[in-house]
Amino acid sequence: MKINHMLKYFISFLIIFFFTINSSSTESNDTIEKFGIRAGIDLNKVIRSATNKDYKGFSINGDIRIKESLYIFSELGNEEKQVNSYYINSNIKGSYIKTGLNFKLTRDVGIQNFVYSGFNIGFSKFDQLINSYTIYNTNSSVWGESTINEPIVLSDLNAIWFELLFGIKTEIFNNLFLGIELQLKSVVSQKNKDEITNLYIPGFNKTYDSSKLGAGFSYRISYLIPVVKK
Repeated sequence: MKINHMLKYFISFLIIFFFTINSSSTESNDTIEKFGIRAGIDLNKVIRSATNKDYKGFSINGDIRIKESLYIFSELGNEEKQVNSYYINSNIKGSYIKTGLNFKLTRDVGIQNFVYSGFNIGFSKFDQLINSYTIYNTNSSVWGESTINEPIVLSDLNAIWFELLFGIKTEIFNNLFLGIELQLKSVVSQKNKDEITNLYIPGFNKTYDSSKLGAGFSYRISYLIPVVKK
């Protein structure tokens, strides 16, 4: 199932990339340079919330063009994730903020479809509720596993991370954009309690004991509100 999802994302990424490059070569007569605020939402979170009973999330994002190839980006969001495996059942809920810079990689002046790269700094504040967990109980008469059903409440947790990104945005209608973005993330610092791992960090994604690295993916639809036109 995970392979099918990754294949779907990869194919979608290639389709939008091809469309963007093709649009750049056919719309060279577009000489309008637009500087403004582009506001949107992450469709990936909306779709996951509708199709995955263990996830709820929503985010709004925006960028503003300050130079020909430079954009300031910010995102606000909240997520609720249930982690359910053989050894643990947990609920994580919290909010996050990300901000950073996007750099336009395509050179065509005035073309609104573009490929970009950049970086973000993210901060998340969240709570984690451990509903039940299974341990290997050496004091058991049968030397077996023991399931603990006493909830553990871990509140006021937080994390900071850095992410590198690569994405594409294409103007499907006047001032309306569809985009796809891939993110490689690394945890800078995080707060946990009672030496219990933060299983999921809102805005960051799933965590791994053996690595501080993570990955992210987003579909974005946004609308550009022109402030300056040249």
